[in-house]
Amino acid sequence: MDQTFAVGDLQAFCADIFQRMGYDEPQAKLAADVLLKADLRGIDSHGLARLSGYVRLWEAGRIRVDARPFVVHETPSTAWIDGDRGLGLLVAPFAMRVAIQKARQVGSGWVAVRNSNHFGIAGYHAMLALEEEMIGMALTNASPLVAPALSVERMLGTNPIAVAIPAGDEPPIVIDMATSAAANGKLEILQRKQALAPEGWIQDADGRPTRDPFALQQGGALLPLGSRLETGSHKGYCLSALVDILSGVLPGAGFGPWVPPFVHFLPLPQDAPPGAAGIGHFFGALRIDAFRPAEAFKTHIDSWIRRFRAARPLDAAEPVKVPGDPERMMEAQRRELGIPLHSSVVQALKALSERFGAHFPDPLHK
Repeated sequence: MDQTFAVGDLQAFCADIFQRMGYDEPQAKLAADVLLKADLRGIDSHGLARLSGYVRLWEAGRIRVDARPFVVHETPSTAWIDGDRGLGLLVAPFAMRVAIQKARQVGSGWVAVRNSNHFGIAGYHAMLALEEEMIGMALTNASPLVAPALSVERMLGTNPIAVAIPAGDEPPIVIDMATSAAANGKLEILQRKQALAPEGWIQDADGRPTRDPFALQQGGALLPLGSRLETGSHKGYCLSALVDILSGVLPGAGFGPWVPPFVHFLPLPQDAPPGAAGIGHFFGALRIDAFRPAEAFKTHIDSWIRRFRAARPLDAAEPVKVPGDPERMMEAQRRELGIPLHSSVVQALKALSERFGAHFPDPLHK
């Protein structure tokens, strides 16, 4: 059963845990902000449910609290950054800010990152560009849990793509999607709820379709976007491969089956290509007026948004939305009413509070 907590209380608790791990206050608040943004936007798989995982990675020595990401090489519009084995929740905003700064100067900025860790929801980092009225992009590879089309071997991550596009009078468009049929975190939610997965999400160890949310632990794999070849899994496979190449191969991070696992108890890949380090990310920022006047663009993107929202719906009770609408509406609702957490997540967070001697907040409604 879910319990609901005030946003500010959860944010303070999360920041407190990061500070007790050794991060300074600004770092802890930023990391907590990235995690809470996932819960606020309804992406519960990547919010506070992940906090224990970051702590375990830190305890295992896989995340450095004293990490200082640095630029290895750069041009006016590009940068290659080493994350110094830091917390991805902090490495990614640093790298995105570099991309934004370059876009300010020359119209666009592109940054590839190696030697990082899981960076939370991709949308958070892409949306940083909106503050500058730029288009932002964020990609990352991830632990190999997805089988390529026609394979039974786990070779790719859920490898998300996020793009944030500013508008004029309308709210921005925010695309934030995995390139697999579903993210692993959604399976974890189903496991907590003891529910079956929808058809097309996963296959068992022999490549047969299954709805068992525990299939990954039994040697199965997530499926690419499109699920099966006849319904377009080759397209999801291509998208995931693109993310892996830009995020992993380009910066010299781990790639394909050599991306480090998020869970602390699995060993790091031993046969990785020489020099491949950590998880990789790729960021982009585009200044609109580097292409044409920003106001003209905003007028047209507002028209695009309004026309698509006015598209004739299948059901009059369910109007057509544009990318980012569901998450924006969820965030408004949860800021007002609080964030619901599953009992198993609450239990894990309470265990952290005892482990670190931190205060865990009371729910809004006991």
